Amino acid sequence: MTTATVLVPRQRLPRWLDNFARHHGEPVATLRTGDGDDDRDVLELRSPDGAVARVLIPYGPVPVSDDPRAGVLAHLAVDRTVGVLLARRGGHAAGVFVGDRLVVSKVGSSHVQGRTKAGGWSQQRYARRRANQADRAADRAADDSVRVLVDRAPGPLTALVCGGDRPMCEQVLADPRLTGVAPLWRPRRAHPVPDPRLATLRGFVERVCGVEVQLNEEARPPQGASRSRVQRSTSRRR
Repeated sequence: MTTATVLVPRQRLPRWLDNFARHHGEPVATLRTGDGDDDRDVLELRSPDGAVARVLIPYGPVPVSDDPRAGVLAHLAVDRTVGVLLARRGGHAAGVFVGDRLVVSKVGSSHVQGRTKAGGWSQQRYARRRANQADRAADRAADDSVRVLVDRAPGPLTALVCGGDRPMCEQVLADPRLTGVAPLWRPRRAHPVPDPRLATLRGFVERVCGVEVQLNEEARPPQGASRSRVQRSTSRRR
């Protein structure tokens, strides 16, 4: 049962793991390959007091080693080239991070009208106009994504991380020019973001370089973990 998920910056994960062991006792560490809900590798830590932490590893697979914790930390220490697509109605941003550095980016905006309460033919005309505007916005986002993620990327992408509106992201990535990029979007989640601006894209580094850790009820976040953002606190039974 997961009661909370925290997002820990990869640089702080070694200290977070040390604090977990200090508060709950030295855990037994097990690397479970493709064990996450989305086939991510998972480092599972079980402490003597019943506390369980499941570290979901981005950008796997993790090489198997005699020391799962050390192997995971070494894997996460590598700077990877990760593409980002943020797309919402009226705006988009595409970028490439190498480690925590945003090395190339493009941001754009488009006008898409909101919904109307009008009825009859007016409503139908309005809906068609709105759909056409949304299609043009997706086309512009696709053009910029091709320039950034394909033409100007400093090297092959390890992964693609998306934010904003999932249907819009899917529409953008359906562009044939992004055929080589779209399969890298795993897991297929669009993380919540404000309007995609350059500052939004730069701030998305927390997601690109963050590591999700799922905690059970006994695994209280250590006092030094105030900077780790709690994403979900509702209980979920498996």
